[in-house]
Amino acid sequence: MTATSPKPALLSSLSPGVSTVVRYILGILAGVGALLLRDFLSPFFGQHNPYHTAWLAVVFSAWYCGLGPSIVTVIIGATGIWYWFLPPIHQLNGKAVPEISGLLGFLVFSAIIIALGESTRRSIAKREHAEQDLRRAHEELEQRVRERTAALQKRTAEVIEKATLLDLANDAIFIKTKTKTAGDAISYWNKGAERLYGWTASEAVGRNPAELLRTSYPIPLAQIEQHEVWEGELSHSTRDGRRIIIASRWTTLRNESGAPVGWMEINTDITDRKRAENAARSLSGRILSLQDDERRRIARGLHDSLGQYLAALKMQLGLMSMSNGDHSTLISEASDIVDRCITETRTVSHLLHPPLLDEAGFGSAARWFVEGFAERSGIAVDLSLPPDLGRLQSDVEITLFRALQEALTNVHRHSASAKADIRVALERNQVRLEVQDYGTGMAPETLRQLHEGAGKTGVGVAGMRERVRELGGYITIQSDPHGTLLTVVLPIAHSGQLSEQSERRSKIPA
Repeated sequence: MTATSPKPALLSSLSPGVSTVVRYILGILAGVGALLLRDFLSPFFGQHNPYHTAWLAVVFSAWYCGLGPSIVTVIIGATGIWYWFLPPIHQLNGKAVPEISGLLGFLVFSAIIIALGESTRRSIAKREHAEQDLRRAHEELEQRVRERTAALQKRTAEVIEKATLLDLANDAIFIKTKTKTAGDAISYWNKGAERLYGWTASEAVGRNPAELLRTSYPIPLAQIEQHEVWEGELSHSTRDGRRIIIASRWTTLRNESGAPVGWMEINTDITDRKRAENAARSLSGRILSLQDDERRRIARGLHDSLGQYLAALKMQLGLMSMSNGDHSTLISEASDIVDRCITETRTVSHLLHPPLLDEAGFGSAARWFVEGFAERSGIAVDLSLPPDLGRLQSDVEITLFRALQEALTNVHRHSASAKADIRVALERNQVRLEVQDYGTGMAPETLRQLHEGAGKTGVGVAGMRERVRELGGYITIQSDPHGTLLTVVLPIAHSGQLSEQSERRSKIPA
């Protein structure tokens, strides 16, 4: 009760316990002082109405000292008036009954004054507390505003610094954000993007990037945006209409609740690099074609020269073995060796470039190779060819045969499979070759390196992939612990092109 009293500056600076004692002392002094003052004024007022100075003491105590000190002041005043000023004077007895009504009135009005003073004091105390709370809240708000302003200024400086660094980057960097009306819109466009695409920041900001750059995506845009981080190749258009290939890296931007609000793209122009890669791939394919032509020449040379010489030697040795002499046994053994040489020469010649590939086409060459492979390796091979396969373009037949050779060689070396299935199918404007084994499959790391074209996996699959890409086809490899499936798909040329290829193939010199 008293703790909430409004105090003078002197009292407010004291501790609560000391302040209470001081207020009671002031209340006592006020009551005693009022009595002394009334006694001093007695020559002027006489003994009648002795309550003048007591009212002042009660008002003072009620206003400054609080409820308890005010009651003490009233008690001192009433007792002093009863003893000093009411007849009989200086006696505390019941002979002053006629003045009892005045004393009761003093007590009642003192109670009213104390009640009004306490009510006023409490109202003032509540108002002061409210003002203090309001001042504290205002000070806290000002402090928070200063802190937030300082943090915002610091963050703004950091953003400006980062934006300056982004402008120094050679890569094109822009941010697209989601909007409720226009869909995705560019909200940041650095200097690198201006240099690469030709549009200034003021021209690009607010526009849809897919429409502005006429983007071609390798997969649907919705799938790209589902990734937290995505990397891939995109095709864009510049302001002057050029189409460029860029290596793009996307990062999802999220708000405080974790919802995606936009994406940052970092794009690098790789058009020249892709052209160089295509040129190298084309050169590699041309080298492989020249290699096939060279193998064809070597095969014909082995067959037409060394094969003929060995055949003549065999006939001569046969004549010598029929004559009488002591070297018939040696000659017979030499004849057997020559037979093996002829067989080996024919095998090597056919493996380098089977004559059936030129004479009868891929179907016949595939049957011959599969039969020989099954006999040499002990692996059961099931070959399924379409009845209407016919002749294909020379490059297509060679590529299919080399892919078949490489695939079966890998089955024999790595799969530990007891059987293999080969399926050839003619589809619309393309031919499909599938080689399926039922072995142990590939390790995930090996499969990843094959897909990425890593050099550690050897040159067989890489060479096969280059052959297929040169002809506009593609290769897929699927593997699990139950086996591996290799698929080669190549486009098929028209009949007129097939005739031209056949004529050109027949003109190749031996």
